[in-house]
Amino acid sequence: GSWVPKLPPTGPLLTSLDSVTIVSYFLRLGQLLSTCVPFSLVAVEDTLREGIGNWCFFVWCFCFSASLLILLTELCIFRSRLPHYWDGFLHAYAFYFTFICLSASIIFGITYIQYLPQGPAQNHAITATAFSALASVLYALEVAWVCARPGNIYCFVPTFQGVIRRLEHVVACVIFGFITNIDLYRHQPALICCVVVYSICFVLGAVNFFINGCDCDNDRRLSIPYPGFLVGQTVLSILLYTTAVVLWPLYQFDENFGGQPLSSDLPPTLCVWDQRLAVAILTAMNLLAYVADSAYMALVFVGVPSF
Repeated sequence: GSWVPKLPPTGPLLTSLDSVTIVSYFLRLGQLLSTCVPFSLVAVEDTLREGIGNWCFFVWCFCFSASLLILLTELCIFRSRLPHYWDGFLHAYAFYFTFICLSASIIFGITYIQYLPQGPAQNHAITATAFSALASVLYALEVAWVCARPGNIYCFVPTFQGVIRRLEHVVACVIFGFITNIDLYRHQPALICCVVVYSICFVLGAVNFFINGCDCDNDRRLSIPYPGFLVGQTVLSILLYTTAVVLWPLYQFDENFGGQPLSSDLPPTLCVWDQRLAVAILTAMNLLAYVADSAYMALVFVGVPSF
């Protein structure tokens, strides 16, 4: 990753700090509103609080809480007193929330809107989906704004490897959304092992992310570019995900292992079989992401210029 210094513009009628503050606050207030509405609507509808609905509810609550905490931090502390990596943190958090809210919008909408009868519950589902999509747009705007806003800031631009690692985290979060439906795996110990795999890899990635001060592709605290922890985490994740990419489809779709090869004809909501297939695809995606991550590290180790 690279930190690109930006010089303040000269001669504006309104100071850079004022304009930055106004736009940032408008974005933050929009994020608070667009995440508050979905979880408020879901909270009053019991039919929307099942399995994936609970995951979406958690996502919106978490995004709302994090945005509120950031807003209070910026209100109580002068920008000049914030840590130098604050802009990088804002970029990373908005990047993640963009894709998490977008995933919640798609999954929640597909799961509930088309299967609910016309009435208050369906209207609430439609409204929650729309506001969640709006939240993802506002977080995406913040990603662009952090780098484009005027002022003496440091903009974090992730490298290819940084993007890959963020993809790993986002895909893992979406997997957790599907496996909140415990009916997918509680009948087979092998499938429970897959859930453990997803949890271990996610925790290791989160630890690495926070160790490096939210700058996971540019380690500023360790003296070597690719510390042993990072290499070990990537190799272990490849091994664990390889196990999951074999066990999950085998026990979900092979009749010899108690699986269901075909989907149901008349699902009342998003078919459980479809959820199993989604997890299988996402597992394969994350395995490929970890392989690409390790290949990139190997290329850099042998002296190929990074990109």
